[in-house]
Amino acid sequence: MNAVAVIHRDGQSARAPQDDIPAQHWNGGPVDCADCSYLGMRGLEGRLGCEPGYACMQDVYARRIDRFFRWHPTLGGEQLAHPYFEVRAIAARHASVFRLTPLMDDPDETVRLQVALRLPMTQLLKMVADPHREVRIRVAQRLSPIDLALMRKDEDYGVRELVAQRLPLPLLPAMVTDLDRAVRMHVARRLEMPALLRMADDAEPEVRRIVAERLPTGLLMRLGKDADWRVRFEVAQRADAATLHSMQHDDEADIRQTVQERLERLAQTTPSDNASGVIHG
Repeated sequence: MNAVAVIHRDGQSARAPQDDIPAQHWNGGPVDCADCSYLGMRGLEGRLGCEPGYACMQDVYARRIDRFFRWHPTLGGEQLAHPYFEVRAIAARHASVFRLTPLMDDPDETVRLQVALRLPMTQLLKMVADPHREVRIRVAQRLSPIDLALMRKDEDYGVRELVAQRLPLPLLPAMVTDLDRAVRMHVARRLEMPALLRMADDAEPEVRRIVAERLPTGLLMRLGKDADWRVRFEVAQRADAATLHSMQHDDEADIRQTVQERLERLAQTTPSDNASGVIHG
């Protein structure tokens, strides 16, 4: 059976889904194989060749371009300067990493994003200040933890969230005062004592609740009168007897009940059972 695909009059491959978008040249108009540098592949069978409307480098549709380069990955290095950004971006997935350095300054962020996914770490450092957030997010996902310190002050909170999740613990206290609540929540989940205690006065109750989950029980007294009931409820589930006694008249009935139940349980235990002082979480 001949493996060369049947092409309809509209240029669409017979193998393309019926609801697929029509074949179109990336620069507008129909795909013209006569203008393609890979015209010689047109008559080859299967994956040895190409297929307008299905696997075509000149198509506007990224899926068809991707299929072409998956069939011919060795051609990626030849198209890194192609005028269409989708071609450059997809070619960058297959080209040798030693040829990607010039694309770090590509005018399109889609291309730079693909570069950020493949560059060696020594080259990746040069992209920490990329103008597009999605590119910097990919950089933050790949950089070595120690190098992430360069991105602690990134203007985008999504980048800083990644930094807060991966930054070495000795460097994490520098992010205690980050402007974004979500970033500080990540910091509070990882920070160790005594730096964690600094976050007990955070302006956001979501952050203080995380602190209440992780502080040593002997330091929970300061959060037992917190303005937010969620923080106090967390304290009531972990606090020692002295803190629980100070919370017996809390405004919230559920907290008062939790305090009373825990006091009753503590009364039945030995002093050694009450000993605590480690960070939970």
